[in-house]
Amino acid sequence: MKKALIVLIAITLLFTFFADFGSKETIVVCSSLEQFRNDELQEQLSEEFPHYNVIVTYMSTGKAAAKIYAEGETTEVDIIAGLETGYMNNIKGELADISGMSRIPYVEGLTPADNGNLWVTWERQAGAIIVNTEILKKHGLEAPKTYDDLLKPEYKGLVAMPDPKSSGTGYFFYKNWVNIWGEEKTLEYVDKLYPNLKQFTESGSGPIKLLKQGEIAVGLALTFQGINEINDGQPFEIIFPPEGSPYSLTGSAIVKGHQDKKGVSEVFDYIANEFLKYDKEYFSPETIYEGQVNNIENYPQNITYADMTGIQDYSQKERLLSIWKY
Repeated sequence: MKKALIVLIAITLLFTFFADFGSKETIVVCSSLEQFRNDELQEQLSEEFPHYNVIVTYMSTGKAAAKIYAEGETTEVDIIAGLETGYMNNIKGELADISGMSRIPYVEGLTPADNGNLWVTWERQAGAIIVNTEILKKHGLEAPKTYDDLLKPEYKGLVAMPDPKSSGTGYFFYKNWVNIWGEEKTLEYVDKLYPNLKQFTESGSGPIKLLKQGEIAVGLALTFQGINEINDGQPFEIIFPPEGSPYSLTGSAIVKGHQDKKGVSEVFDYIANEFLKYDKEYFSPETIYEGQVNNIENYPQNITYADMTGIQDYSQKERLLSIWKY
């Protein structure tokens, strides 16, 4: 009798739990951030909004944009986080007006108004020339200081960069070169660089992995990833070319038609104003707003950024990738 009562109580509690879970409004956040950042976002949203069933799910930028473009208002996704702004521009017809929802004091050119009030700027993903000093020493080489230095024959097989066709990081290096030199000279430069490349990596983190493995001496890569490795003890050095640090931008938005769904505006408000600050402070510290705090050890200060005119133009990106032959 006692055992039966215990079982009955357990079943009752179980049904109560699922009834409560089912009664909560489900809010889906589609994020293109790295998993460790998504994990932190999920933890904070679950703690902040226990009365909602908030689900943070990862999807790459290209796939996320294609999904929203194809499904529009019918998608189960309510909020988009960390999507490259070139893709944002391509799906802007599927995004809700978020006027007045941001309280972040953005630097000039990065305000929601500059984005048509369709998304808030999430981060600046910036890059540099990153070297493994031990591998340079092994080969008796000095660290390169400019893009032209990468063409020197002594670097043959010791350089890597992400493929612009599959990596946003690779594309922003490519776009910056086009802005500096023009298309013809850029393509000539890549032809000269090609013999020195170990490979075009599929992802933006590819060169960092090759640097860690000692397979290359020089990588064109994301600054924050290089600093993370330095803080973990890797013998890396960050070198900013004279033209400045190239970058792309990402944004966060609400899917059109979902802004009035219960809880969506509340959750977006937290992501766009509270978690954004946390993310910049501990994960992705390139400057996007006034008074931004950076708690990442050894991160470079007062970075000069490169000319990235047109980085948010999706049609221009498609055209430039169409003439990229590698």
